[in-house]
Amino acid sequence: MEPNLRFGISERQSFFRRFLQWMDLLDPVNLFISIGSIEKSRQLLFTTEDASKHYLDNRRIKDAWNRSLSTVHPDSSKLIPTLFRPAAFLPVTAPVVIMSMMPAKGMNSMVLPQVCLYGYNTAFTITNGNASYRLGSIEKALLGVGVFASSVFFGLIPHMVQMKYPLENFWLKKALPVVFLAQVSGMNVFACRSFERVRGIEVMDKEGRVIGYSRKAGRKAVRDTAISRAVLFGTSALVPEVTIYFLKRTQFFPLTPLSLKMARVSFTLLIMGLMVPASFGMFPQVGQIQCSKLEEEIQSSTEETELFYNRGV
Repeated sequence: MEPNLRFGISERQSFFRRFLQWMDLLDPVNLFISIGSIEKSRQLLFTTEDASKHYLDNRRIKDAWNRSLSTVHPDSSKLIPTLFRPAAFLPVTAPVVIMSMMPAKGMNSMVLPQVCLYGYNTAFTITNGNASYRLGSIEKALLGVGVFASSVFFGLIPHMVQMKYPLENFWLKKALPVVFLAQVSGMNVFACRSFERVRGIEVMDKEGRVIGYSRKAGRKAVRDTAISRAVLFGTSALVPEVTIYFLKRTQFFPLTPLSLKMARVSFTLLIMGLMVPASFGMFPQVGQIQCSKLEEEIQSSTEETELFYNRGV
């Protein structure tokens, strides 16, 4: 059984524990782990009995789990490309989110952040989605291009509206891009992983035995991930804007255009630094679902009352 799935099934953690674990997994050092080190860590996990039970009390086992969970896909057991590992998400997306929330000074400054943001989000979501169903390379390419183009188009709408029809109301002017950013980010996940809802994903018992493919589990996995992504980007864009607004109102210190930009950058990095592990850990990566809520053919295939599936990131 794949160690990463075994860990998710056996370790039913609280949100706080998942948050702390994601803080470890999002360490940028995980982008530079050698293949040899990853293989040694996974060999240790394969050969250590009840390795998941030693996650907290054995430093060597904990480091091995962190290397495995941060670099290996739990469905395919393949290495995740370095740029699309969870640890790369914050360093790549934070600067782009900051750029996308800045007032556009021209077409290039308006389009480029959207292209970078949704291009990376699309590739990241497809790479870290559920891989237990068949998806050909041509299908994957066409899906990625279509989702990328539509996400960029919808992401540009609030900026194009403001360029053509300048909004006077402060809250509407600031809220419109935030609402679109959250909505489009969530819909990006729905579109990238649409095949999971149509073809179904593997559901397994507590021993890791695959019981069948469930479209209902696929819908739940995609919905939970889309919610977490919308919350991540919506909160990361909204809180800095509200904070800057109140800073201007209170005037604790002299505000210049440069200091406002520095404050916006600092607040965005801080909020995203907290929201990325919070959103990734909002739902367990290995989800749990009642067998009675699944398709009849799956219910008739097992006597288990609860089954498990890989939610993805």
